[in-house]
Amino acid sequence: MIKSYQELFDNNKKWVAQTNQENPEFFSNLANGQSPKFLWIGCSDSRVPANEITGTQPGDIFVHRNIANMVIHTDISMLSVLDYSVNVLEVKHIIVCGHYGCGGINAALGNKQVGLIDNWLRHIKDVYRFHSEELSAIKDPAKRSDRLVELNVQEQVRDLAKTSIVQNAWANGKAIQVHGLVYDVKNGILKDLNVTVEDNEDVEDVYRLEGPVHV
Repeated sequence: MIKSYQELFDNNKKWVAQTNQENPEFFSNLANGQSPKFLWIGCSDSRVPANEITGTQPGDIFVHRNIANMVIHTDISMLSVLDYSVNVLEVKHIIVCGHYGCGGINAALGNKQVGLIDNWLRHIKDVYRFHSEELSAIKDPAKRSDRLVELNVQEQVRDLAKTSIVQNAWANGKAIQVHGLVYDVKNGILKDLNVTVEDNEDVEDVYRLEGPVHV
């Protein structure tokens, strides 16, 4: 575990030296640009680094992270990342990845005030409300938390499909798939929730957009 600020720089130098030894062209290739095929929307939790758990390299995955991997339609940061990924980088896959034992999920399951984040957690509480019958029937708190993690990912996948960015991409013939995964910090395994959405037919009628608005 890193214990000091200076260790970050010491480790950086070691990493650069080792990387150059293994692949002398690594940094020059990175400097030429990026063309990732994946956008990863994950949790800010320090235990869930996208590249490490997928065995990928810098340049392979474009990453956006926030508390509890949320897709909120008023979040300009998330929307900007999504728009750039879809329309500039032209990613083929958008992944929402949650993780068991998520602090945001567990906080949303309670009623204790935490601070400013309470306003963010309200969106997770909405997910609970949508699935309250199933979740309330789970008596084990840990299992209830795990299930809410899964249901939250499922809802964020659906929310991505509702965005004008993704719907317009599909309308323009772009083959984009939106996936939902959960990472288990106890064993390092990624779980595919099999909730992939790949076209407008998987979106409820009320959310379908027929075309961009012309002003």
